[in-house]
Amino acid sequence: MAIEIKNIRTSKGMLQYSISGDGSPKLVLINGGSGPIEGWMRVLPALAAESSVFSYNRLGVSGSDKPQEPQDGVTIVETLREALAAVGWEPPFLLVGHSLGGLYANLYARRYPAEVSGMVLIEASHPKDLLLGDYQTSAVKAINRLLALFDSWSAHKKFSEVHFVQQTVDQLNDHAAFPDIPLYVITGGKENRMMPEAARRKRRENQRELLALSPQSQHVVAKNSGHFPQFTEPQLVIETILTCAKQIR
Repeated sequence: MAIEIKNIRTSKGMLQYSISGDGSPKLVLINGGSGPIEGWMRVLPALAAESSVFSYNRLGVSGSDKPQEPQDGVTIVETLREALAAVGWEPPFLLVGHSLGGLYANLYARRYPAEVSGMVLIEASHPKDLLLGDYQTSAVKAINRLLALFDSWSAHKKFSEVHFVQQTVDQLNDHAAFPDIPLYVITGGKENRMMPEAARRKRRENQRELLALSPQSQHVVAKNSGHFPQFTEPQLVIETILTCAKQIR
């Protein structure tokens, strides 16, 4: 399936986006950190056959403009809402968030609960995942500090969302509770052997804890997947999203 990528101007800069399909509910795909629209290509055709689907590149990703200010969660959510309004999309939306995109979907739902009818989290970040770095070796920690230093030398990279995850988590904690909506949490079943066992165990706990966000939650384990079930088990991801869509309808 070939998708047409267009540009939309927001107050924060130009964003690349694509709209596919024509149906209800409206699906909004929120990428993981630095993830491009193309990351959804294995699930997009099937989703577009059933619903309208909005996908986009956040500031600093692919051909979208470079960010000119810190990309914390509130800034990202407000930019997304502005883009959706600019293309004529009205809520409510079914939000689909992968990895770091899960934090933004979570924050969006807390800030604007009336605008979110359901949510699917794919290997989503949990606020407590920030503590997983404590389990890394001193060598890994040193490399991470060095990479952060390199980013600080770039006028645009210093505004990258990866530097403002703690601020995004703080913003989550400052907002009201998550709304009572259908919520599906997809977790990869394959273990990341690059991560210490204690960190893997803690992350599994964090994934299960996401289920407590809504009384309408369900856990889906992608047994043959790691961090990218939309690549390795696209049919499972498609079926989960469409199940959530059907529940909303």
